[in-house]
Amino acid sequence: MANEKLTVAVLGPGGVGGLLAGLLARAGHRVICLAGGDTVRALRSEGIRVRSGQFGDFTVRVEAEEELREPVDVCVIAVKATTLDAALERVPAKVLGDDALVVPFLNGVEHPAALRERYGSARVAPAVIRVESTRLSPGVIEHGSPFLEVDLTGETVVREQLDALAGAFEESGVRVRVQEDEAAALWAKMAFLAPFALLTTRYGAPLGDIRTHHRDELTALVEEASAVSRAVGAPADAAAALQRYDAFPPETKSSMQRDAEADRPLELDAIGGALLRAAERYGVPVPATGRVVGELR
Repeated sequence: MANEKLTVAVLGPGGVGGLLAGLLARAGHRVICLAGGDTVRALRSEGIRVRSGQFGDFTVRVEAEEELREPVDVCVIAVKATTLDAALERVPAKVLGDDALVVPFLNGVEHPAALRERYGSARVAPAVIRVESTRLSPGVIEHGSPFLEVDLTGETVVREQLDALAGAFEESGVRVRVQEDEAAALWAKMAFLAPFALLTTRYGAPLGDIRTHHRDELTALVEEASAVSRAVGAPADAAAALQRYDAFPPETKSSMQRDAEADRPLELDAIGGALLRAAERYGVPVPATGRVVGELR
């Protein structure tokens, strides 16, 4: 990864993956999107079209394949947790390259272990992204939030590789932090995401309605998620999380809620299930979270 420009495979060029692919390609990096046949054909024909208040509207050419066929510097994994196992068949470990970074942008906290078992610890650098971005159709991405922030971690990878990727993202316009503590980074998102995702999906309502009409329940879930996060060893501040919810536009929806509205499989196990398993493992009572997860199941 010593070259100035990287070769980046993006598994799952949807709302998140498509936005990152478009920004990296616009900055001059070689991008290979990995997806199903219809999406591959659309990307080869039309490229990636991004609509963004922050980055402007633009179209950029990318390469597209149904399966990775050559080594790359970085493989960004941006599929849903519900489709991860099947999607990884598009990225054979023997093709990936010995020095490639595997960078998952998935909800939840349990996927890094599975990826390390498949690709090796020295390759996997879990990441967290904060953004609202939606795939409107194959290759058409709408970036709705006024921010795009990425936290990179990599306790088991070469730091120079992580810094090179951070530089590529920054060059593309993405705000990036490299975090030393992987668990803290993943659980900081989990403690914030789980209450938001679970309640907006449970009530079929945007965040503004949840924080107004279900405030007590939101507070309970935030306090429980923060307690689990602290037990894991990742500091979490329930009051700060509530302040962040209050600062979001009232029409904000979670990706889980959008999946429910589109009748797509929910990442309930990766988010709610993982939180309950960690709570049981560390002996943290989470009755409110358990009830909401049970109702969603």
